[in-house]
Amino acid sequence: MNVPEFLIKCLNAQYGEEESNKILTGYAMRRPVTFRVNLLKSSKDEVERQCATLGINIKSAPVPCAYFAENLREREIAEMPLYKEGKIYLQSLSSMLPPYLLAPQRDENILDMTAAPGGKTSLLSALSGGEAFLTACEKDKIRAERLKYNLAKLSVPRTSVLVQDALSLDEFYRFDKILLDAPCSGSGTLTPDGEIKISEKLVENSVKLQEKLLRKSLKLLKKGSVMVYSTCSVLKEENEGVLEKVLKEGDFELLPPEMPFSVPRLKSLKNTLLVPPDGQFEGFFCALIKKN
Repeated sequence: MNVPEFLIKCLNAQYGEEESNKILTGYAMRRPVTFRVNLLKSSKDEVERQCATLGINIKSAPVPCAYFAENLREREIAEMPLYKEGKIYLQSLSSMLPPYLLAPQRDENILDMTAAPGGKTSLLSALSGGEAFLTACEKDKIRAERLKYNLAKLSVPRTSVLVQDALSLDEFYRFDKILLDAPCSGSGTLTPDGEIKISEKLVENSVKLQEKLLRKSLKLLKKGSVMVYSTCSVLKEENEGVLEKVLKEGDFELLPPEMPFSVPRLKSLKNTLLVPPDGQFEGFFCALIKKN
């Protein structure tokens, strides 16, 4: 893999050679296609039964209701009736982590600040049994239309889509919980076959936007409530650096990121979760923040 030299230097400086090599090795691994059961429309039993009938071999993944389809490509899954009917959803395992960490509950008002294409929004709904009230924000009109399409296809109830930049949301709003899966450099998602777009400038610009979005989300969060900040980056300036700079500006604390299943971890700031890229997961960072 042609990993940019600046990224290798950053990883070595931030993690040391041994941990850095784990990340670089993870980049070169080929992860199988993953999907999850949409519990708003189907069940594990139905999906397993239909896959068996079609002669499709699937294997349970570490995340509940998620599966590996090791011998299929995404476009082949997209042709399956289960997919066309919205009973399954193509999604990486790492992108399923923030909704589980946020643990949505019945009748909570929850904001998904950067929601398209809708994978995390729909999982938030499913984890609440379809009983949470969701506001899904997406500033790009084309991506917002895709978001609306996916939410309708997956039969996600109690959801409002705002075609609006989350930074311009009226601070009259207050939410019980917020998910901020922040735009980032994608330094955790490099693959052998993918185009490598990461650059030092992209990292710099990402950090500036992440800080703005985190400040905004903390203003919109009710006191005593929690939010999740996440990125698909393994770089400290986008993760711990953003948290340490913004959280000191108010009365906030990091809570232990307790997941209901086991995930691989790299050393990171106390009470944060850093997942290294490997043969199953993309590199990913999550933090659970409480506003006191």
